Order: sequence, then structure tokens, then C-alpha cells
Amino acid sequence: MAADLVLGIDVGTTAVKLAVVGLDGALHHSFSRAYPIHRPADGRAEQDPSDWTGLIDQGIAELVAAGLGPRIAAIGVTSQVNTHVFLDGAGQPLMPAIVWQDGRSAGVAAELAARVTVDDLLRWFGAPIPIDASHPLSRMDWARRHAPEVWDRTRWVVLPKDYCIFHLTGEMVTDAVSNIGICNAEGPVAEALALVPGAAERVAPALPADAVAGRVRQGQPLAGVPVVVTTMDGWCAVFGGAGGQQGAGVHVSGTSEILGIVSATVTPTPGVVVFPELLGLRLHAGPTQAGGAALQWFCDWSGLSVAQVNAMVAATPRKATTPIFLPQLQGERAPLWNASLRGAFLGMDQSTGMADLARAVMEGVAFSARHVMQALETSAGVRPEMLTCGGGGFRSPVWTRIKADVMGRPLRPLRVNEPGILGAAALAAKGAGLFPDLAAAHAAIVARADPILPDPKRVAMYDDLFGIYTDAIATNAALHARMVARAEALSKDCNEIAPAAQIQSQPDPASP
Repeated sequence: MAADLVLGIDVGTTAVKLAVVGLDGALHHSFSRAYPIHRPADGRAEQDPSDWTGLIDQGIAELVAAGLGPRIAAIGVTSQVNTHVFLDGAGQPLMPAIVWQDGRSAGVAAELAARVTVDDLLRWFGAPIPIDASHPLSRMDWARRHAPEVWDRTRWVVLPKDYCIFHLTGEMVTDAVSNIGICNAEGPVAEALALVPGAAERVAPALPADAVAGRVRQGQPLAGVPVVVTTMDGWCAVFGGAGGQQGAGVHVSGTSEILGIVSATVTPTPGVVVFPELLGLRLHAGPTQAGGAALQWFCDWSGLSVAQVNAMVAATPRKATTPIFLPQLQGERAPLWNASLRGAFLGMDQSTGMADLARAVMEGVAFSARHVMQALETSAGVRPEMLTCGGGGFRSPVWTRIKADVMGRPLRPLRVNEPGILGAAALAAKGAGLFPDLAAAHAAIVARADPILPDPKRVAMYDDLFGIYTDAIATNAALHARMVARAEALSKDCNEIAPAAQIQSQPDPASP
């Protein structure tokens, strides 16, 4: 039986997804299972790495049971990034993985950022890539300072895809693009790694994204199948949607919104991530902090299901009194990179109902995506006339319509609605020698559907509302900072007056 299929694996923020695609773009099998994010304390977000590998094993077992095992010619694994796993010399996790949403390293990040100039970042990476709480150096320095018992035993600090590739092959490798902020196109940047003592010794070797990392271990299902290094989910998703066409744009909607543009032009722009050139492509990208995560928060808070929210919004047009929602529930990444921002509903009155709030959440997430795209267009020097779109957020017709109107341009869905998996599959197919180059692999594996066109009247309305949205972020940030400072001062004053235990122990003056 000919090996004519490619297995793409995406280790996302909320689920492991597998898809088996043909060399003609046809979907032959899919698998998706969710796993939790643990939040043991305020601002922390963790995952158990065994959840990732266990579900990959389960997904592979299912496709083998379906009779597809002998036809798998290559495997590509992509994953969330700025989620970090600290491993010992045997490749075993020393603590829960620190998820990209985790803000524990914010203070350390600020100290590191103060030691670096914009000129340094431009010299190292060609773009002003910020050092924030999710940066690999911030995470490593936090462990060095606050968890020395872990740091001293750490041999590798890797990303989820690297750990999963090790699980499949026994090879510990990474790629330069996934290690944004510590690598450029040539590999690790010594000056950047020198900011944290011991960091350089704990970074895995970087191979090209289309290189074969290794083969599935003997004794395992799919033993001997080549596993290609590939790269991070953002790059794979942008490439999966846009391919190598200069000026192409992509909107990926999952736990967060990821926007991207392919462009060889680079105009340094704050808040934008410009990846090192990879296989002839230069991608400008920006991830928000909350896309689907904001909708899930609303569902959890309201007790409504996602299906109920979609139905309510579809039946409830925007009104003059519909609020504006700021989705910065746990800070924001692109284009603001500010972990201290918080969300808000603006403009509620007594007529505001649950359906109005639900619509506001969908619109607020769409505004955050437009905010990123605005910065990307400056960085890339081009405005894409159409955006290829994919990811879970685009399974909702009403949300897709809102996003098209807010973006003010057509959105063209992928036929296989998994841009990250498609990008990883195309990289794997090229790396395994199934296609002569990346463009040929993408052209064969990725297919698009008809575009969703925006409504001109709603485009004009959202243009006005977007200006209010961006102004509101700055105003809300200032108010929130004052509120936090005042709360801290009041808490300190109250504790100095009398600890709660002392107050409780005093006798009631009204008792006899």
C-alpha cells in the first residue's frame, strides 16, 4: 500500500488535534480532544505535558485502527508557543508547563526589558520583539530566581511541539522561528541568551523547519515514519492560510486571534512579531490574548452554551445601546503587549440584555483582531484586500460575518478548517521529499472556499466604533491602574490598623 498521506498534529492551548490529509488536500481522518488549563493562583496558567502526549498516542491509535497507518508518509507537529516545559536530562518534566497566558514572570520581564534597547532588538532579530511575561528568557529567569531547585535540575527548556517530537522520536530538537525572542534566522542569539545566566546551556539544538527531526521509535504505532521539525502554530497557521504569496493576509481564530501578513518589506513597528525568514518567507504576525477564550469566559459566566450565544447574536442586531466590550480579561499581547490591561463593558443601560452583551463580546474580539491587523499593515507595508480565515472561531457564521464587517474586507475560509495543521502538513510533506518545494506542497494540500463579503453599511458603522474601542483601552487602563493602586493602599492601611484575626477576637461591646 502506497504511503500517500500526511499526518498533521497541533498541540493547541485547549486541545490536541490530528488530521490526516492526502497529497490532493482531501481530509481522510480527524481527531480532537480537549484538556484543561490549571490556574493554581491568580495570574498563573499551567498544563500537564502528559496530557499532550497521551492524546497524541490516542489519536494515532485511532487512525491506525481505521487502517490508515501504512499510508502515513510523514508527520508534522506544531504547537502553541511561549508555553515552556522544563525537562531534566532524561527528558522528563520537572514541573507543570507554564502556558503562554501565565503572567507570573511580568516583574522579571520588566527588569530584563529595561536592560535592552530597541537598537539591540533590531540588531539581534531585525524587529523590536518585546520581552514580556511569556518570553522564554522571562520564564527561565523566573525559574532561576524563584524555583532554583527546578532550575538546577533543568537540562532543556522547550516548547510543547519539541517535547512531543521527543516523545515520538527520542530526539530533542527545536527550530529557530518557534524560539522567537532568543533566535534569529541563523539560530540562537548569544547576546540575548546572556541576559539570563545558564539560559544558553538549556536551549535545544535548532534545525531547519523542513528537516527531519527523527523517526517514530521502534515498537510504537507508525514506527519508522519520519517526523519533521516544522515550527510554531502561528507561523504554520499563517503559512497554511496564505502560502508564499507576497501581500497575502490571514486571520486565524482559536483560543486567541492570530493575524498575519506575508511580506519581504519590514518597517519596525511596536507590537508586531516579524519572524526570521524561513524557506524564503518573511511573516509578520500578532497574537491577541483572548479570542475564543473571551467567548468561553462569557459562556462560563452567563451559563449559556456557545450554540446558545451564537443563536442569540444571530437574532439580535446591533442597537445604539449595544455595549462595547474590551476583551483584555488577562492583559493583552499584540499589538499592546501589556499584561496589566483588564476587560470592561462600556455603555450598558437598563435595556441591556444578555444578547446585547453576547454580541458585544463577539464584536470586541473582532476589534482586537483589527487592532493587530492595523499594526501589521504598517509593519509589512501592504494592506491585504482579502484575508484567508480558519480556526474554531470561524465555525460560527454570525461571528464570521461580524469579523468581515469589522475588518472591512472579504474573508475566505479554508475547506479544511485547521490552518495550523495544514501548514504543519505542508512542511512535513516537503521535508519528507513528497514535493520539491514548499510552494508546491501548499498548493496541493490547501484548498479554499468562497469568500464571505462584508456589508458596506456595517463596515462604516464599525469604523466609527473601532475608534471608540481603541480610545477606551487607554482610558480603562488608566482607571484600572488607579483602582489597583488605591486598593493596595487601602489594604495596607487596614492591615496596619488591626489584622482581621484581632478584630474577630475582640468581645462584642453590646454583650453583657
